[in-house]
Amino acid sequence: MENVRQITEQNEKLILSPNATLCINSKGRARFEEKCNLRTDFQRDRDRIIHSKAFRRLKHKTQVFLSPESDHYRTRLTHTLEVAQIARTLARALRLNEDLTEAIALGHDLGHTPFGHAGERALNDLLPFEFTHFEQSVRVCEKLEKQGKGLNLTYEVLNGIERHTKGEFAKTLEGKVVRFADRIAYINHDIDDAIRAGVISGEQIPKDIVAHLGNNKSARISTLVNSIVSNSGHDILMDAKTEKYYNFLHEFLFDAVYRNPVAKSEETKVFGIIEGIYRYLSKNPEKMGAEFLKIMETEGEKRAIADYIAGMTDHYAITVYSDIYIPKSWEI
Repeated sequence: MENVRQITEQNEKLILSPNATLCINSKGRARFEEKCNLRTDFQRDRDRIIHSKAFRRLKHKTQVFLSPESDHYRTRLTHTLEVAQIARTLARALRLNEDLTEAIALGHDLGHTPFGHAGERALNDLLPFEFTHFEQSVRVCEKLEKQGKGLNLTYEVLNGIERHTKGEFAKTLEGKVVRFADRIAYINHDIDDAIRAGVISGEQIPKDIVAHLGNNKSARISTLVNSIVSNSGHDILMDAKTEKYYNFLHEFLFDAVYRNPVAKSEETKVFGIIEGIYRYLSKNPEKMGAEFLKIMETEGEKRAIADYIAGMTDHYAITVYSDIYIPKSWEI
């Protein structure tokens, strides 16, 4: 039987754009591994991410709305899947490497804290070093998964994960695609969730934004995706007018939703929960377990505590806090 991976690699040369990242040109992994007969390295990375514990935990981590009662609000996992779908659409239309794009998209938020960005800000305020979810995502992939062995992902996937939010853009166009897809996904599904929650109404979105981008989530995503496909080549770009209205929509989202006292009324409690767990573990580090005690021995107590808290789901963080601080009922 012919080597399926090699056929796929040859097909990439024939089908993909000259601007795409070919798997055979990857800078490789930190630790050498024999090649798979069936899957390219980027396909293996995607599979490793999907099968990781950190990926499974995303289903119980907040996107924007803390502890929503409805089943229809986004979680960090559904956000990740929406990003992956938008990114794959862009990559396919631009003839970029869809496997690399998907791997980056599926892994981009593996290091996110419980309670979304509120938890990230709380942890960053408490630690003596800067904490960001995108750097933590890379740390999850390199060190925390598989009992400290990490997933041993390729350079291109790690680079795309690390640079999906801010700062320098990724080295590959596929990584840049994920950065755009992340922003397109969250700005639209967060507005959708805010409308569902009654925080805003669709009529509040400024009419000039609606006129240019569309009057619903699907229309806006289509406009933004089509703009990128029509204007990208050696780089990933929107046309100036669409980008302008995207930025207007982004500003509206921050003012109307992220800073809205109704939507963010529980954030002070988030800080209290994260701080309470952090202070307790600082005095009782042995409660973290052997895996994190090993990190403490090599990288220090604060680093171990950051890893431990960042890996928690919303529910587990609440449970840990309750076990520490809430009195138990007497059993008589």
